[in-house]
Amino acid sequence: MNKTNLNPMKQLPSKEERHKLFGSVEPGPRTKPVEKNKMADLQNSKKDFLFDIDVVGISNVKHPIRIHSSLKPEIQTTIGTFRFSSSIKKGSKGTNMSRFTEQLDKYHNEGFAIDLYTLKAFTKELAERLKQEDAYVEVTFPWFFERKGPFSQLTGLNHANATLKVNYDIHTGYDIEVALQGTITTLCPCSKEISEYSAHNQRGQVTMSVKLTDDFNEQEVDWKAALLEAAESNASARIHPVLKRPDEKAVTEQAYENPRFVEDIVRLVAADLYEMPFVQSFYVACRNEESIHLHDAIAELHYDKTSE
Repeated sequence: MNKTNLNPMKQLPSKEERHKLFGSVEPGPRTKPVEKNKMADLQNSKKDFLFDIDVVGISNVKHPIRIHSSLKPEIQTTIGTFRFSSSIKKGSKGTNMSRFTEQLDKYHNEGFAIDLYTLKAFTKELAERLKQEDAYVEVTFPWFFERKGPFSQLTGLNHANATLKVNYDIHTGYDIEVALQGTITTLCPCSKEISEYSAHNQRGQVTMSVKLTDDFNEQEVDWKAALLEAAESNASARIHPVLKRPDEKAVTEQAYENPRFVEDIVRLVAADLYEMPFVQSFYVACRNEESIHLHDAIAELHYDKTSE
């Protein structure tokens, strides 16, 4: 039996010598204090620093969270992307950035469920921890929901991007907004009208941002499901993770029977949001990824029910 001849292993310098080879040097003299109470605290310097700052904080903080849903799966773990901030007066040089993540870790250890009740408590406590008069928390996360094929009833999971924004001010209280971006199917009314047969369709992204009324009760209404239904029920057809041939036939025929421009989508979704009693004001946008153009089609509108 032939034996494979192996080359002898190269003799490498020690790991310490390798580090020195690539630039590591010996530690220098240590002259500054290591005890926290003896260290300089530049962020807490008090002088006239010229201007108040509206927003200072941290963003793009990813962290596991738990959410509840009225649609299956009713309890799910997902990843939240956070933004934390507060304002500071011109008499303070800066904020203590570590306190944002300290607050996040505290709530994580207690089991961080993302709901309005918890986020309101989180934001108020954050302002107190920062020793500021206000604080702001925003979290965006993928929310999953079960969807059945219209004919086969075979299930799969779709997802939408949900956002919660809570602003707390010691003088004015809470200001709360929620947002959802969902995906729909749209079929072009013009294409259907002028063509002998068929019509082009596209995937649409519907974005809704809603300011909630002060008396909104999350125990009674799942705002995620309500906004999703506003988008999907006004589309040409819904998006499905699992479609057998009878399902596909049903979905494509439904789209053909319900043609929609982007203008139609934002107006129809706006009408649903207008009728929701817990909605104070709203923003709706639709972006269609056109299948026969290189560009996208867009439409958007704002409406404030309190201005009527």
